[in-house]
Amino acid sequence: MDTKNIQKKGLLQVHLAVLLFGMSSLFAKMVNLPGVVITFGRVLFSSLFLWIILKLRGTKIRLSEKKDYGAFFIAGIILAIHWTTFMLSIQYSTVAVGTITFSTFPLFVTFLEPYLFHEKLKMSSVCSAVVMLAGGLFIVPEFELANSMTQGIILGMVCSFSYAVLSLWNRKFASTYQGSIVSFYEQSSAAIVLLPAMLILKPEVTGMDIGGLLLYGIVCTAIAHSMFIEGLKHVRVQTAGIISGLESVYGIIAAVILLHEIPSGKELIGGAIILGVVFYNTIKSE
Repeated sequence: MDTKNIQKKGLLQVHLAVLLFGMSSLFAKMVNLPGVVITFGRVLFSSLFLWIILKLRGTKIRLSEKKDYGAFFIAGIILAIHWTTFMLSIQYSTVAVGTITFSTFPLFVTFLEPYLFHEKLKMSSVCSAVVMLAGGLFIVPEFELANSMTQGIILGMVCSFSYAVLSLWNRKFASTYQGSIVSFYEQSSAAIVLLPAMLILKPEVTGMDIGGLLLYGIVCTAIAHSMFIEGLKHVRVQTAGIISGLESVYGIIAAVILLHEIPSGKELIGGAIILGVVFYNTIKSE
């Protein structure tokens, strides 16, 4: 296959992966289970699927250093918080609010990265973070804790913050382990972390629920992440970053079509501001 066709294939893989990421937000509404249960099903089925794939490929699963097992378990705790609050954010509010507030994670990365890695804080990054925060505040209807929309936004910001922490935490694994190994250990650790909640809640799960969770865990998580990582080998980082910003767009469009959730004008304006900043910084960074 020539270079041009390989690049096209990579672009298609990244687009399909991001589309599946966007579709994943619908499961918070379509599967009639608590957010923590949905997240447990997601990481359980995804990690099992990844384990099977790794075994079939003959990939070495054992980690090179014992201390990495502990580091991956911590990452699993953060991932469990991230995906659970993402589900709850959408359940308390809407797909639009949940995905848009999640998109603010670069705001937290802007301030956490210099602090954790002793890197210089750029004024342009601060300005971008302020504009992004303004976009986030734009979608808040009225700040009342009793308001389910406000609760959804707060949970969305916790989701965003935890993802920023996880992204920075994963920097230590990027050059040591392939993406599928990182995903397997983090997701299996998250399943272990969430297991006590299942024993306490003892959810009544139907065959339809299991089917939805299998689809969510295997297609929208394991396959989507693997496809995204594979596509990155043939797509520029700048291009992949711009495409990734479409996750919220795909999610909102899917919610309009399948759930008949129409975002308000303020949500659209706030979302446009946040995504605009993300696109601008992605292009500028190349």
